[in-house]
Amino acid sequence: MNNNLPYILLIETSTEACSVAISLGDKVISQEYIKEPKAHASMLAPLIETTLKRCNIEVKDLDAVAVSEGPGSYTGLRVGVSTAKGICFGKNIPLIGISTLTTLAYQSEGQYDLIVPMIDARRMEVFTATYNSDYQRINEIRPEILDENSFSDILSSNRVLFIGDGVEKFKNICNKENSYFDTSSPKASAMATPAFEMWTKKEFKDVAYFEPFYLKDFVAGISKKSIL
Repeated sequence: MNNNLPYILLIETSTEACSVAISLGDKVISQEYIKEPKAHASMLAPLIETTLKRCNIEVKDLDAVAVSEGPGSYTGLRVGVSTAKGICFGKNIPLIGISTLTTLAYQSEGQYDLIVPMIDARRMEVFTATYNSDYQRINEIRPEILDENSFSDILSSNRVLFIGDGVEKFKNICNKENSYFDTSSPKASAMATPAFEMWTKKEFKDVAYFEPFYLKDFVAGISKKSIL
């Protein structure tokens, strides 16, 4: 610990992007980010090492690890979660799980009434939820099939930011006023504030049993041909 603030390793691997950050309390002091398909397994460990070196600390100095818990890429989430669990188990430190959608909400910039993070699924589908301007989720995480009338109810009276790698497909069909778009991928650095809040409240995961949140019921509905 430094001045009673925890060093937290932040790991985000839920999409094609792979990023790592170190926070001291809720302040990011080091970060690394790459966007390269299917590179998580080979790049995550080097990114962690580089990020630690940048702030002159070692794994033994960490007080917790926060990891993206999904929804998102099955492979990416498995790599991130298994790495986080390995560090937490080996060093006997707490594990924090943060929704990918929550990370995207905290990543938003500007003044909006509502924030709608979107993780790309397949075809015109996304994983999504709605957050208020205080980054609090106000409905359930769900799969959504997009069309030109999607989110009409909230767009009629709110300035809404749609953010995430699933936004591109919606941006092309949504022409409503009050809609704003950010196609950024989630970044580990945006996990710092929610991770510190969870640390303070001791909202930790069971290292032995924690698994990513895949929205399995939705994925199971995809035909086998489309995933071969």
